[in-house]
Amino acid sequence: MFIGEFRHTMDEKGRLIMPSKFRDGLRDRFVATRGLDTCLFVYTLSEWETLEEKLKTLPFTRAEARAFTRLFLAGASECEIDRQGRFVIPAPLREYARIEKDVVIIGVSNRVEIWSQAEWDAYMAKAAEKYEEFAENLVGI
Repeated sequence: MFIGEFRHTMDEKGRLIMPSKFRDGLRDRFVATRGLDTCLFVYTLSEWETLEEKLKTLPFTRAEARAFTRLFLAGASECEIDRQGRFVIPAPLREYARIEKDVVIIGVSNRVEIWSQAEWDAYMAKAAEKYEEFAENLVGI
């Protein structure tokens, strides 16, 4: 399980340090792809395989299923963590998530999310206003 929030800086080569707390769970390789809300989703290889199996069950006759699967899988990239705990975020993923330098890495149960610090701060400011409302609406789930 991934939990917590960490702030790091990406270097000029697109390398980012994966927090040591997450490295144990991700091991030396993982899959990163386009997430929702302008962030990147990061999955362990086993979690990625499980997700990929679920995507295969979507009805390919539905346009939104085809579009989502294409965007999600075409944006995916297998990443490798080096000896210093760094990995390279591929340029198309950096562009999608608007990542330039300052980054926030968060744990969200079965995945890690990577955010541009500016996008994360804006998202949190907006979501925090409705935190209690979200809790009330989700209580019965």
